[in-house]
Amino acid sequence: MINPRTSAAGALLAALTAVLALTIRKDGYFTDPAGLSWWYAACWALFAVAVLAVRKAPARHAVALVPAGGLAVPATGLLAPPRTSPDSSRYAGDGRVQAAGISPYDHTPADPALAGLRDRWLFPTGSGCEGPDRTRIPGPEGEVHCTRINRPQVHTIYPPVSEGYFLLVHALSPDGVRHKGLQTGGALLSLGTTAALLLVLRRRGDPRHAAYWAWCPIVPIEAVNNAHADVLGVLLAVVGLGLVVRRRILGGALLGAAIVTKLLPAVVLPGALSGVRRARDAAAVLLPAAAVVALSYLPYVLASDDSVLGFLGGYAEEEGYDDPSASNRYALLRLVLPDDWAPAALIAVMLVVVLHVLRRGDPERPWSGALLVTGTAFLLLTPGYSWYALLLVALVALDGRWEWLAVAVAGAAKYVGVYMGVKPDGLGTTVYAVAAGVVLAGFFVARASRSPRRTLGTGSEDDGPRGDDGRGVPPRPVVPGHDLSCGTETLEAGDRRSRSHRSPFAPLSLHVSMGQLNVT
Repeated sequence: MINPRTSAAGALLAALTAVLALTIRKDGYFTDPAGLSWWYAACWALFAVAVLAVRKAPARHAVALVPAGGLAVPATGLLAPPRTSPDSSRYAGDGRVQAAGISPYDHTPADPALAGLRDRWLFPTGSGCEGPDRTRIPGPEGEVHCTRINRPQVHTIYPPVSEGYFLLVHALSPDGVRHKGLQTGGALLSLGTTAALLLVLRRRGDPRHAAYWAWCPIVPIEAVNNAHADVLGVLLAVVGLGLVVRRRILGGALLGAAIVTKLLPAVVLPGALSGVRRARDAAAVLLPAAAVVALSYLPYVLASDDSVLGFLGGYAEEEGYDDPSASNRYALLRLVLPDDWAPAALIAVMLVVVLHVLRRGDPERPWSGALLVTGTAFLLLTPGYSWYALLLVALVALDGRWEWLAVAVAGAAKYVGVYMGVKPDGLGTTVYAVAAGVVLAGFFVARASRSPRRTLGTGSEDDGPRGDDGRGVPPRPVVPGHDLSCGTETLEAGDRRSRSHRSPFAPLSLHVSMGQLNVT
């Protein structure tokens, strides 16, 4: 007979998948943003109860349900063209330009020099230019020309690894596939991230926590349907953090690749250096990361006549990072400080958090410090693009601190509410203030139920296994002379020390002797 808790988790997963499919099929970002926001709310609510249910299911059933959901949930993103973001059109255009032997940094999409590469999908004409996601561009006199590419008058902003990914997808995609190649790539990268999370958590956490990523609504919506390249950076960051514990050079190189995919993963570097005391250990991470960044940019620097930074400076200005009153930037800081003080306060708070992670962080759990730094940056910067939170969600899955998911919900609410007629500043400030309250509440609840020796956001403990505070697996009683632990369960101190010298990606093996079972 199937366990009732397993049945409940499976039923909720099926409901989540069905509602996500309907949400993806709904084309309401411009025409019915209020209705779309309710669909988003339903998805997040079902996600919350489904994850709670799978955590209560027997472990042997949960470890099968999590990857099953990791297949079904992202697949819903393939059911429709990109609904809420045109970024994948830029990706496709950049891939096409590179395939023609032209640097993507040298021309804007609207440049007449690229007119020979245009097709009717990315560059419609006539009646095909009707729609809110089309931008007019110059064309022959008397003809209406437009493009699906956002900001066609500016150069690309994407770093070299992303550009290499766009070229690879273009090369592998059949003619006429349009957006499907990038969506399929996003789905495969999402599955790869789920697999990487399961490998890391099998050794250093609870594999059920991988559901925080694998079942999260942001994955099918942003990583698959909108095909944001951020998911490639997330995969590289997860693998890099998993390896940096024992293989600093390789882990640092992968973190460098993540940074040069999308610059945002740079915020995980302090976590990768958690508790590092020796300069050579820090250099073993930072130097490979810097080398990968430099070597990735080098071919494009040599092949480009224009700057390889593209629209980066213009983007920072457009998003209001130099103007505290623009784009609802620094919203929470501006609740308590004058606008002009917000940037300085941001720097000061981030320095304190980074130093805390560097000094008090747990080197065995670098993702804990990375989550604290990343989540704090989100709360202070209050970004309006929901796909930025893909990295945050993956870090939540690694560390298990569910309360930080409220920040991802805030980003989604702010983004989908742009066309609702609600004052953007008020909505953004409200949702991020609620998210901050959830994070603080989660911290105090966890602090009340665990050892006070564990420090905020670092996952460090002075001794003993973690208790069942919703973030770890409850310790199982151990008979003297026997160790009946396996998978995510508690290990005796001697066995824990022996395992601490292996990568979390190393395979498990079992040794049986004298009536004793040990996992190594």
